[in-house]
Amino acid sequence: MSHLNDYLAEKREAVLARNAAIDAGTAQPLQLKAHVRAEGRSGVRRLRIRDHQVISDSPPDFAGYNLGPSSPELQLGVLGTCVTHIFLIQASLRQVPLQSLEVEVSGIIDPRGGKPGHEATPIWPHEIGYTVHIDSPASREDIAALFEAVEQSCPILNLLRNPQAIRSEFKLVNSQAEAANAGGGRADVLVA
Repeated sequence: MSHLNDYLAEKREAVLARNAAIDAGTAQPLQLKAHVRAEGRSGVRRLRIRDHQVISDSPPDFAGYNLGPSSPELQLGVLGTCVTHIFLIQASLRQVPLQSLEVEVSGIIDPRGGKPGHEATPIWPHEIGYTVHIDSPASREDIAALFEAVEQSCPILNLLRNPQAIRSEFKLVNSQAEAANAGGGRADVLVA
């Protein structure tokens, strides 16, 4: 029966190669991009990242069609995938064998947040937590050290714990002005 350990050997090679590139000064920052478009009459949000797509939607009680997870659910999922990935990276580096690894993430979002009588209730997901289920023959001490390494090095976990300022802007594209414009140009307004 093949477990995660076969993959951990491959992961270790890849991580060591990446670390060697960092040590050699040849690694460069990665530009991350995502594009989201609200579609048609459904309002479904199509998220595109590289060659991948994810559909985000609301449940029916919020004018959605339940075609995909909501944005807050995606955020919890992203935390879970990142924690899982960093566990795999750290287990491969530390050579901690894993038979199985599962991460459960939970949180609360209260639709009353910020509304009259609930001004102190957060409008964002809160009471976020995760539980890692690990099947491993490693010692409890090795697993505790693995957990601590993940806590220190997981990018999304640390982003959520240590938020940063986010640049924002909007560009107004006036479709009617475009149609009237013989050159077919855009009418953009940028506000930062």
